[in-house]
Amino acid sequence: MFQNLKVFQTAIKLAQHSAARQELIARNIANADTPAYQAKDLSAFALTNPKRDLTFRPSASRQGHIARPLPARFGEGVVVEDGMSANGNGVSLETEMVKSAESARAHSRAMTIYRSNLNILRASLGRN
Repeated sequence: MFQNLKVFQTAIKLAQHSAARQELIARNIANADTPAYQAKDLSAFALTNPKRDLTFRPSASRQGHIARPLPARFGEGVVVEDGMSANGNGVSLETEMVKSAESARAHSRAMTIYRSNLNILRASLGRN
């Protein structure tokens, strides 16, 4: 019944995104010694409608103002990270640990949002 509320749907999607990102990070760490393995990551969680056009069109005020083209779309799919470590792959354990902490924080944030909105619904129904 309450799963149809947008705030709950957003919290659930954020938690699912964080879990999927944590899975990719764990796979990166597990393959830290695999030769030629390239680290993967999920693009940022987007609150926008995926069917909406997210094309960014900058305007240049003078010739050469924008030196390189910007990506047309943001927040889509798995990103393969560039880089090379000493053992011939693209996994940095320090970077993966930072990303893991970010992902854990995002999951905790999603659960806090879900829990606080559930408490608001309970209070509005007169239940503690």
